[in-house]
Amino acid sequence: MKHNDAQGDSTPGPTPPSCQGEGLNGFLKNAIEDIRAVQRADPAARTFAEVVTTYPGLHALWLHRIANWLWERGNRLLARMLSHYNRHITGVEIHPGAQIGCRVFIDHGMGVVIGETAIIGDDCLIYKGVVLGGTTLKRTKRHPTIGKGVTIGSNACILGNVEIGDGARIGSGSVVVKDVEQYGTVVGIPGRTVSKEARKTVGYPDLEHDRLPDPLQRIVRDLLGHIDRLSNRLHTLESIVELSPEELAEKLDRDDLQGELEMEFLKAYQDDVVEEDDDPQKSEAG
Repeated sequence: MKHNDAQGDSTPGPTPPSCQGEGLNGFLKNAIEDIRAVQRADPAARTFAEVVTTYPGLHALWLHRIANWLWERGNRLLARMLSHYNRHITGVEIHPGAQIGCRVFIDHGMGVVIGETAIIGDDCLIYKGVVLGGTTLKRTKRHPTIGKGVTIGSNACILGNVEIGDGARIGSGSVVVKDVEQYGTVVGIPGRTVSKEARKTVGYPDLEHDRLPDPLQRIVRDLLGHIDRLSNRLHTLESIVELSPEELAEKLDRDDLQGELEMEFLKAYQDDVVEEDDDPQKSEAG
């Protein structure tokens, strides 16, 4: 998914997060957008005051923005201390170096871990127990980049420097170690894309994250269809040779019928070859 202009790959990457507004006014503006995002995404959010006072995911995001402000200005120890305090009171661990966009909603929040070089786009929805982790000891970009409007289900793990395209859905409990294209739906361990919804614009995350395709059900359905086709072919064969299933099985066991079938196939093949040789148009085409 990482686009390469030199090779002419026009696949769009994840939309980067919006920059936070500067100063107190910018912080308050983002805070109001966060509150509205909670009210839009959670039917249990009844009043403005209830959201402000009782949503730990919201508190974790606000404290992270302060910690990130300190981190970007070189106050690394103070930023880490604030992040540590944030973890104790909200149950959400966000490294102060992580970049998080606007209107991100961390629902419930307990057990969420977001690494240092993680990037999360605007309008994402993250449920409890999600891990955005690294897979290398090198001090480089080692955590995921999440696009705009992505839904990440409970206890999902996204590991390494992978890119999750805009509007993607990560099923609960999935372990993602490869890039996910735009609007893709990923389930399983390791996570695999099981469907892709064609959309032109990225809206707010899909709250009906329980409606995920079941790859095992699809495999079983395909196998049953294959078995049904084989049964029909066997029934046709039984009708041609005018034998009951028991008689056919007995003859096949004795190899009485095997030679006859091979001769019929060989004869049919030879007839096809003769017809092609006799047809001048096919010969010229060859």
